Amino acid sequence: MDWSIGPEEQLLWPASVLAGVVMCGAVYETTRQISSRCFKCYDGLSPMQKVEWNNRGFSTFHALVAAAVSFYVVMVSGLFSEDINNSILIGRKSWLSDSMFGVSIGYFLTDLAMILWYFPSLGGKEFLLHHGLSMYAIGLALFSGKAHMYILMVLFTEATTPFVNLRWYLDVAGQKTHRLYLCNGLALFVGWLVARIILFVYFFSHMYFHFDQVKSIFALGFYSIMTVPPTIAAMNVFWFWKISKGMVKTLCKSKSKALNGNGKTD
Repeated sequence: MDWSIGPEEQLLWPASVLAGVVMCGAVYETTRQISSRCFKCYDGLSPMQKVEWNNRGFSTFHALVAAAVSFYVVMVSGLFSEDINNSILIGRKSWLSDSMFGVSIGYFLTDLAMILWYFPSLGGKEFLLHHGLSMYAIGLALFSGKAHMYILMVLFTEATTPFVNLRWYLDVAGQKTHRLYLCNGLALFVGWLVARIILFVYFFSHMYFHFDQVKSIFALGFYSIMTVPPTIAAMNVFWFWKISKGMVKTLCKSKSKALNGNGKTD
């Protein structure tokens, strides 16, 4: 296992991790400033709710950046095209994927620190497991230069985070009866199905058809890629089950209100 770190990586990696931490702090403060001036409900929140409100601000920002960069590198840049590059897919990387991994580690470190500081108000043990596995997998890919495509695919699943956060924002703002709450719930269901269920089916199918390349990486990387993604996939399925139950409950309530409204009109 040869983890040769060049002078560019020695500068890029810590700089990108630091950028991730600074990004979280800057967006947290920006969220606080904007929310206190533009949203009347913000001042009525409890101190802990304000912390979570601001925390979800930088988690949304990171999710949008991570999803956009991951989509670009995997689908647009041509880095992982089998027709263009003759090198094996498992060993391809770029400065952009390195940078995104560093920023994401900075984000997960910041979010994990806040979760532990306010535990369990910002998240329970499942969040500790999710963040721990994420940092481990991203860090291993960053230092080894292997499996960047697969880690970027997993990072793209962060695309569902804005919908999760908007649902929480509408809830604490007392807008659960607003039409936007229902529309966001439907978008969350579809987004989760596509980005965290169907995408993982493609993920494992791609691994199967390129298993000769997967086996060629170092032992720790091989066993990690065979265990970490299935664990995250299982968590995604569990959360999807909870989302589905919540969506059915919300739709039933909306249908019941519509029927009651029609009954009164008649």
